Amino acid sequence: MSEPNATRADLCDRLARGPLVLDGATGTELTRRGVDTALPLWSATALTTAPDMVQKIHRDYVEAGADIIVANTFRTSVRTLQRAGRFGEGAALNKTAVDLARRAIAAAAESATDVAVIRPRRVLVAASVAPVEDCYRPELVPDEKTLIEEHAQMMVWLSSAGPDLVWIETMNTVREARTAAAAAADAKLSLVVSFVVNEAGDLLNGERLVDAVAAIEPFDPLAVGLNCIPPAGMTAHLPRLRQATERPLAAYAHIGNPEPILGWSFSSDISPKAYADHARCWLDAGVNIVGGCCGTGPDHIRAVRALFGDSG
Repeated sequence: MSEPNATRADLCDRLARGPLVLDGATGTELTRRGVDTALPLWSATALTTAPDMVQKIHRDYVEAGADIIVANTFRTSVRTLQRAGRFGEGAALNKTAVDLARRAIAAAAESATDVAVIRPRRVLVAASVAPVEDCYRPELVPDEKTLIEEHAQMMVWLSSAGPDLVWIETMNTVREARTAAAAAADAKLSLVVSFVVNEAGDLLNGERLVDAVAAIEPFDPLAVGLNCIPPAGMTAHLPRLRQATERPLAAYAHIGNPEPILGWSFSSDISPKAYADHARCWLDAGVNIVGGCCGTGPDHIRAVRALFGDSG
């Protein structure tokens, strides 16, 4: 029998006991393993065409030492499903994504023969909530009414899917971050919010990071993070995030870009060891949740887990 969903008190207790390891990328890992990730559904396509591979990727992250698995809901959103002509499958696809993550955790625990691989710990399931449009196109963010409707619908689907928390990520404007956080809070879902910033440390539309954090504070996020930026940029801008909030921090960087992403003049493709060297700096800076964004894989997460020794 699976464990009941973690309460907010459970989640706060986990954070208070020491840093946690977040998993790595799912979408780019599906591509790396030969699964079709064509737009508009991108990673969500695999929920019906390759569910066993989605579960295998999640399991690989558990076995690498992740404490939090992010279900493959990054592109099971209202707008994406409408474009694919699959809006009517919204509830089912989100439930499938969360179930695959939970099955992966159970399978990893059942087959573990080495306590150093699967320690006696509860692995949490988060559900990704992405911008309704493009992560790197803040000018495409729709009007407030549309944002409210689409994020509210996503939270209805996720409430039924049953994750331990929702992971609102790659937010590139203040108003969408605020709207998504409000929708999660209205649905009584525990939440984390993570922003994508440019090389100057501002959101991609030029808004200040400190203003973005202030906008989501009223919704009581468990943690606030940065993601989908190069590792060196993460190291540079985490102090700005710490100045903006006293809440736990999350950090997970983007690697292996074929060219610099919007807002950045440089890119990087680094080894698991080099990634862990960056992660050590983030932990030393007081970050509470460390994982990987696009381009990272299980080997990167295993290298991050090694920084923790036998804790966790």
